[in-house]
Amino acid sequence: MSAIQALILGLVQGLTEFLPVSSSGHLILVPWLFNWHYLLEHPDFNKTFDVALHLGTFIALLIYFWRDIGRLLAAFFESVWRRRIRTADERLAWLLLVSTIPAGFFGVAFESVIEDKLGKPWIIAVMMLVFAVVMFAVDHVARLRRSVAEARWPDAVLIGLAQAVALIPGVSRSGITMITGMGLRFTREAAARYSFLMSIPVIGGAALYQGLKVARDGLPTGAATPFAVGVAAAAVSGLAAVWFLLAYLRRHDFTPFVVYRIVVAVAVFIIIATGLRAAGGI
Repeated sequence: MSAIQALILGLVQGLTEFLPVSSSGHLILVPWLFNWHYLLEHPDFNKTFDVALHLGTFIALLIYFWRDIGRLLAAFFESVWRRRIRTADERLAWLLLVSTIPAGFFGVAFESVIEDKLGKPWIIAVMMLVFAVVMFAVDHVARLRRSVAEARWPDAVLIGLAQAVALIPGVSRSGITMITGMGLRFTREAAARYSFLMSIPVIGGAALYQGLKVARDGLPTGAATPFAVGVAAAAVSGLAAVWFLLAYLRRHDFTPFVVYRIVVAVAVFIIIATGLRAAGGI
């Protein structure tokens, strides 16, 4: 893999991990569109590069939310020490933990199924289209009035289950968790903030889970430069995406992302229909 390819994929990962357009879907569609076979032909390198991309977006979250992370960690351990939940921060810390469980369980249990069966360009296009419609409907119907501080246990469970659905490429983890939050009457900004905070242990856990596999065998030959470029690109673009989306959602709705998802889905169908690329991938 060239440094340019690593840079492009890192930028794609950072932006699409947090914007509601599906990072896993884009990381399949971009190599498919440009006919990049390297990651498919080198599975060991692919796992290593996946770690780099997750590490980059994890770093972006640490940088942006470092104050929240410190406060919530302190609150969590305080509640463990006292064996009860007393404050809003302590409750939020536990709610976020509960929300991460479904994605972690299903991600490990169905990892091979997701990779082998659901990562097809045509499936991604269908998911992009279906959840564009869902996003538009919820965004225009839901009554948005709740803040993050008003989150309760049923909210955490439902948002966590929604995050598990996002393991299907094309759905979008950030998109479906934000839309679920809005369906529970959280404001757009509150839903986005909860989604991002919840993604910290999920993305960090994914990086650790894949990283342990890589550490067992060591970095493949030639992986150092693409790894470093991927981490840096994903971190910078991810930080920009988080900052942009939280600011944007204070005054605007999801319409641009709905339109983008529809355009991508239609483009994929056209590419497949014209025979430029295979429906099943590279």
